[in-house]
Amino acid sequence: MPVYQYRRNLMFAFYQGYVQVALVLGGVDVTGSHLYTIYPRGSTDSLPFATVGSGSLAAMSVFESKYRGGLIKDEGIKLAAEAICPGIFNDLGSGSNVDVFVITKGRKEYLRNHLQPNPRTYVNVKGYSFPRKTEVLITKITPLKEKLEEATADAMEEQNT
Repeated sequence: MPVYQYRRNLMFAFYQGYVQVALVLGGVDVTGSHLYTIYPRGSTDSLPFATVGSGSLAAMSVFESKYRGGLIKDEGIKLAAEAICPGIFNDLGSGSNVDVFVITKGRKEYLRNHLQPNPRTYVNVKGYSFPRKTEVLITKITPLKEKLEEATADAMEEQNT
C-alpha cells in the first residue's frame, strides 16, 4: 500500500471521515464591512478582528493591545503582519511568512509573501536527496477465508464452554 494511501486510511480511522476547520469569513455588503469567525463546533462571532489557528493566542494579544477603529489600509496591513509574527517565531505550526488578503468595496487584493520575518538562511546548493523507495522488511499475507474460519471456530468453542 503506498504511503499516502496508508496515511489517508489512518486519518479516516482516527477522525471517522470528519474533518474540523475554523474559518474567518470577511466581506463587504451595502451595510459595510463584516468579519465573522466560524468555529469547528458551529458557533460564530462577529468582531472587528479575529484570529484562529495554532498562533492565534499570540496574534490576539497584539490585536487586543494595538487595534483601534478607523484604521486605514496600510495601518491594517501593518497591524495584521505584526500580529502574525509572534506566532511565526513561537509556534512551529505557524509557517514562516505573512500573506495578506485585503477586501475592500468592489476589490480584493492578495499580497503573497508580504513579509518574511524568518527566512531560511541556509540552503544546500546540491539540494537534498532521499531514497526513491522504501524497503519492505516483512511481507505476510493471510487469506481472509482462514481468518473467517478461525473466528468461527473460536466463537463455537466459546458457546460450548
